[in-house]
Amino acid sequence: PSVFAATSCSSVAAASSASVLVALVEGRGLARGEIGMASLNLRCPELVLSQFADTGTYAKVITKIHILVPLEILMPDTASEKGKGTNLFNLITENFPGVTFTAVQRKYFNEKKGLEYIQQLCAPEFSTVLMEVQTKYYCLAAAAALLKYLEFIQNSVYAAKSLRVIFKGSEQTAMIDSASASNLELVVNNRDRRSEHSLLGVLNHTKTAGGARRLRSNILEPLVDVDTINMRLDSIQELLQEEDLFFGLKNVIGHFLDTDQLLSVLVQIPKQETVQIAEAKITHVIQLKHTLDLVPQLKMVLKNCSSSLLKAYSTSLEDSRFDVILEQIKTVINDDTTYLKGSLHMRTQKCYAVRPNINEFLDIARRAYTELVDDVAGLVNQLGENYGLPMRTSFSTARGFFIQMKLEGVVLPEGKLPSEFIKISKQRNNYSFTTADLIKMNDRCDEALREIFHMSYVVIRQLLSTIHEHIHCLYKLSDAVSMLDMLVSLANACTISDYVRPDFTDTLAIKAGRHPILERIAGQLPVSNNSYIYEGCNFVIITGPNMSGKSTYLKQVALCQIMAQIAQGSYVPAAYASFRIADQIFTRIGVDDDFETNSSTFMLEMKEISYILHNISDRSLVIIDELGRGTSAEEGIGLCHSVCEFLLSLKAFTLFATHFLELCHWSLSIACGDQHMEVQHTRSSDSGADSVVYTYALQRGCSEDRHYGLRAAEMTSLPSDIIQEAKTIASKVSQQLLSRHHCDPETLQQRAKYHLANRLLQAARNSRLDPDSLRMYLKGLKKQYEGELQAAGEMVDRTQR
Repeated sequence: PSVFAATSCSSVAAASSASVLVALVEGRGLARGEIGMASLNLRCPELVLSQFADTGTYAKVITKIHILVPLEILMPDTASEKGKGTNLFNLITENFPGVTFTAVQRKYFNEKKGLEYIQQLCAPEFSTVLMEVQTKYYCLAAAAALLKYLEFIQNSVYAAKSLRVIFKGSEQTAMIDSASASNLELVVNNRDRRSEHSLLGVLNHTKTAGGARRLRSNILEPLVDVDTINMRLDSIQELLQEEDLFFGLKNVIGHFLDTDQLLSVLVQIPKQETVQIAEAKITHVIQLKHTLDLVPQLKMVLKNCSSSLLKAYSTSLEDSRFDVILEQIKTVINDDTTYLKGSLHMRTQKCYAVRPNINEFLDIARRAYTELVDDVAGLVNQLGENYGLPMRTSFSTARGFFIQMKLEGVVLPEGKLPSEFIKISKQRNNYSFTTADLIKMNDRCDEALREIFHMSYVVIRQLLSTIHEHIHCLYKLSDAVSMLDMLVSLANACTISDYVRPDFTDTLAIKAGRHPILERIAGQLPVSNNSYIYEGCNFVIITGPNMSGKSTYLKQVALCQIMAQIAQGSYVPAAYASFRIADQIFTRIGVDDDFETNSSTFMLEMKEISYILHNISDRSLVIIDELGRGTSAEEGIGLCHSVCEFLLSLKAFTLFATHFLELCHWSLSIACGDQHMEVQHTRSSDSGADSVVYTYALQRGCSEDRHYGLRAAEMTSLPSDIIQEAKTIASKVSQQLLSRHHCDPETLQQRAKYHLANRLLQAARNSRLDPDSLRMYLKGLKKQYEGELQAAGEMVDRTQR
């Protein structure tokens, strides 16, 4: 174990913020690229195992670590031997510079030992995991090293059959890489990390730490199973319709403590018993009693619920073991003992928690402590009378008992406190101080308390072993509270904004969709836009001037997709929404040079687009905001064209924003659609100057505006002669490019027919319209089709002239 000594201190010190430990090991030889991972949150007794194959970029590993936000990462010392680290080791140290790394001897990554640990520690109700992992050698090896290390740094072991052990495969959730999560501001605002202007900030109205953790995890890893999502949506719908249920749950859940963290400390058995540990264990038992006292209230609120998910949680709370544990606690702990805020209140609760007449020596020690507390109060009262000053007894964990006094209407002799008072501090109109006698009394109180806590722990230790036998029902309670908290939070978000329940079809169709974060920032409804992507038109090119809203729109579509697909199902900001389940969500959004990795803008673009092209599937959603802008125009256009052709060969849904208008004029594919952000041009009647009005509204077709970058430049202080010359040169270049490449009229006619056929097919598959509405919709399709044919005919006339 001495191999761990180097970093154990840093781990414990940092545990106040991050609290997840991760062990990683990679296969060697022919198994290189096979990754085993084990993670355990120090505040939640759940061991999560993963094993998967990853590419040379190790994107899955990086994404999973970003989601976990680890305090420390353990890897075999062979991965970083003599400064020649493996690719995986080097990549992780580059991506997570603020995380502590610990090199553990390779012998501790032992799959046989890992299986033994799991057989020994896994609670019986989760034992089916053994069937899943017994041949997953690398995740077992990671588990062995992690659990051994935890035993070392915490100086405690987990009780037998007490841990929840799960195997988590990546196929159960949609993959959102860490760059996309950052681009979309899923959990952190890119400008201000403390700001609530992120998707998590918009949706997070949770009351418990467990609910907040669950919501964050589900935003970063949305579910892909439609049935499960719909079950969650049914629950949210019921919460929105039944006010008593909604407010009842919100009230009860607000009284729960962090059940996961409570469980975590309950299942740990210290190797050495100290007064601090004894005191902590007493606190935890009091917190457990407080938690179990809330279960009947939670059951009462859920009693008449109708959705299948809420019914399932209501049934799980009927477990008789809740009553068994509570009865066992009440045989030892006083009925009126409860968890209270405030150090003195909690100190008193811990002191008198154990019932009288269980341990005679404990009763004697408590009487002695009570007399000491009375003596402290008597001493302070006597001092107040002696000096004629309004003194009162106060308490803090750091100082123990001390004296406080307000100076309102009080005149001190010679403007100072008497010399008997020491350790004086003044804050505004308040004095805090003590005396030598009071310090001695505090010492005697502390000594009496140490004796009380020690004897109380002797009584409670047997109670804890009984609780371990019924631990599984506490896992069920933790799961129920965090899930219900998150569902109420999502329902709460719907009440604040005008959200709708999404459908799940083979089409992405959003009517009057809004950007959820922008809506929160603006405090009013932003400009809404429609989105329509289906198998027959799965690639949409979006053009428009700078600042017209292209990036905002792209992010809006991705955020709505994620909201709909959150594992617990969330409503979305729109008038209507239908989504195709996405197995992966990719974004490539403008970046600057990265000096840390010596990468130019163009190189970063190439790395990101390479990752997308290597990992994309037919069920992915791809958002690309600018590509090829970091190199010359002809190279950029060529690169964009070839990437578009590749993406068009797949069935993935792609939104591609670009300033290269040439892409719209070239015949990419009839499955490609063109849309643009509309702007309006106005001329001042006084000065005759042109100005641009941004509507932020999405319209069909390619942008008619050319050289809008130069218009943006005009708004700066660039000299007018430079702007004028730039316009002249840009016009010549555009004419040369457009003279070589035109979308022929026949292609436009084919595209119009193709789109009409596909939209008719979509209507036949998915339409829920009544006959009159369907008739109106079909008339609209006909009118649109005739308009597209007319545009193609006009192009024929122009070419003939």
